[in-house]
Amino acid sequence: MDPVIVWLNGTHGAGKTTTSAFVQQLIPDSRVFDAEKVGETLMDITPGLPKTDNFQHWPPWRQLVVETARSVLDYTGGTLVMPMTVLVEQYWREISTGLAHHAIPLRHFVLHSDQHTLRARIETEHPVPSPFRLKYLQPYAETARTWLHAEAEVVDTTHLTPAQAALQIALRVTGEGSAGGGGASPR
Repeated sequence: MDPVIVWLNGTHGAGKTTTSAFVQQLIPDSRVFDAEKVGETLMDITPGLPKTDNFQHWPPWRQLVVETARSVLDYTGGTLVMPMTVLVEQYWREISTGLAHHAIPLRHFVLHSDQHTLRARIETEHPVPSPFRLKYLQPYAETARTWLHAEAEVVDTTHLTPAQAALQIALRVTGEGSAGGGGASPR
């Protein structure tokens, strides 16, 4: 399989991180690259970069995600599975355009769940629910309605396990057919 990026988008609680591990197991010669680590590296710079509530607002994050993905694929080939929420359309355009500039094929999936399911997942993942994660539920709903779902292949994870969602994604990426059922909607 030629080098490709499989980007798993969606808000917190959709199952991106867990699903990405299963996708990596199902697609030969693939690796998981969590672009959040790029943000963590930028947060460690001292003195710090301009204050923000989200490292994605820093232009170097978006540029470094593209360049890191390109460098890794140039070195290893294969598939990069990237679980990362990107809800700002301009930021998604910068990343996807940057990857296209380097002729890197991109398969963009959105793991979607209804608001009730997302809230329940976030509230049960830790003894104290994450206010950071909860505050993204409404922006995700708005983004899904306005542009995100039109830009991706949507996999509804409301009633799927991460392994089931991963199987749907892997089958679509490898061209081995459609997993069918389970709430997936076409692009």
